[in-house]
Amino acid sequence: MAEYPTALGASTRDTITLLGHDLARDVMGEVGFGELAFWLATQRRPSKGETRVFEAVLAALADHGFTPTAITARLTYLSAPDSVQGALAAGLLGGGSRFLGVTEDCGRFLHARLDGRQLPADDDGWDAIALEVVAAQREAKRFIPGLGHHVHKDGDPRTPRLFQIAHEENLEGPHLKLFAAIGRVHPRVLGKTLPLNGAGVCGAALADLGLPMELLRGFALLARTAGLIGHLAEELRNPVANEIFLSVDLNNVSVPPGGTHG
Repeated sequence: MAEYPTALGASTRDTITLLGHDLARDVMGEVGFGELAFWLATQRRPSKGETRVFEAVLAALADHGFTPTAITARLTYLSAPDSVQGALAAGLLGGGSRFLGVTEDCGRFLHARLDGRQLPADDDGWDAIALEVVAAQREAKRFIPGLGHHVHKDGDPRTPRLFQIAHEENLEGPHLKLFAAIGRVHPRVLGKTLPLNGAGVCGAALADLGLPMELLRGFALLARTAGLIGHLAEELRNPVANEIFLSVDLNNVSVPPGGTHG
């Protein structure tokens, strides 16, 4: 008979094992959800410091107001109130290059620029690498993931806080250091100052925790799931989705095919 080995969950008639531990006795009530999510992804139990940084990332990404993901979840729930899973899935499917996906994009971007480099010993060295990186992106006419924010134009409050937590836990690694250097030097190249956004710093922090680059967006979606549940709960208490729907439906303007409306 074929075997399918896994280090994750497995069951017998009277036991459940998770990560090599008895689920009921050793995990439930003993391991927090953030710690468990990290453990499941890496198959190593995180330190207290790693758990603190990881959970700070989850908190930073859980919700950011009436974003397209939240609006989509609310509207889907309005259309299909019998399908909570559909509303959550609809919201999560909107996690892409403009919302949530920046976490993965920034982590991957930094990781690629660090690959094969000798790491600097001081800020001057990091600034030199950052200048090279920013100049190359400008030459290629490409954006730098994690730089800029449509609302927090004077600084994203999540960014300095996550840097602080990582520093306190001695987990400010090369990805965060390069990201901080990009924040310091980019005005010299771009001629303007843009904030380092929260999604970007979260990607840098996750990369410094050694989490798989391929899964960074998954952690952003994990965090946003909690936020979407919050939006659906609020929709039950104080519904606004129907008003959003009607504001569009009652104000549509008919134009000829291919026509525009000024």
